[in-house]
Amino acid sequence: MENRKAFLGEFLGTFMMVFFGTGVVALAVCFGEFASTWEIGAVWGIAVMVSIYATRHLSAAHFNPSVTFAMAVTKRLPWKRVPVYLAAQFIAAFCAGLMVYAVFHGAIADYEAANGIVRGTPESMASAKMFGEYYQIGDNDWVTMPVAMLAEAAGTFILVLMIFCMTEKANEGRPSADIWPVFVGLTLSICIGLFGPVSQAGFNAARDFAPRIVSLLFGWGSAAWPDGAGGFFWVYMLAPTVGGILAGLVFTKVFEKTMLPEPAAEELK
Repeated sequence: MENRKAFLGEFLGTFMMVFFGTGVVALAVCFGEFASTWEIGAVWGIAVMVSIYATRHLSAAHFNPSVTFAMAVTKRLPWKRVPVYLAAQFIAAFCAGLMVYAVFHGAIADYEAANGIVRGTPESMASAKMFGEYYQIGDNDWVTMPVAMLAEAAGTFILVLMIFCMTEKANEGRPSADIWPVFVGLTLSICIGLFGPVSQAGFNAARDFAPRIVSLLFGWGSAAWPDGAGGFFWVYMLAPTVGGILAGLVFTKVFEKTMLPEPAAEELK
């Protein structure tokens, strides 16, 4: 029963988050609805906040492999339950990508036709970015793979560290249970605004990889991948996972012990 609840919670929450988030990117690309990364980030933050409130009683609302691994490494989540969380996250993100394509496929085709984009060519990354992230799109020649990996790891580190700070009892200054999802959403919005121009701010392996598979299935071919050097893995899967795990370890090894009264901190050593 626990695994069923966790799967349903992670599936619903991840689906809502990815559908709302990638949907707003589709609106930005196809219709020019949003003027800046900060506006897109604001919608992502609201999507996360709403999804947490809707499902946290089922699964503790991870929605992100980086969060799940961080919780497992710090012994907040048994390792045997990690596959259930990951399966729900990746399947939900894939379904959300399918839904975005089903809703916007006509608008995407019109956008490509109006801009002379042939799907499957390198130029079609301009429309494929509705589904996955592409750090090399744009005029930022200084954004190399290592720079993009650093941005993804750093953004995820900040996000996961704030999740621990906002929810762990060791932090006596944490917000109440009624409001901490708002602060997690705001943290994500800020991180997207800051790191979006560098790496497009994925911070979530499931959110990036699963919708990317949708673009692969519907004709983008090699343009579904950000480069020919495995950037989808190094930048958008490995770097966020490492950043999230590091955040969990930094919290438990440094901040948690500092926040706790001395007797309780001694017990953690």
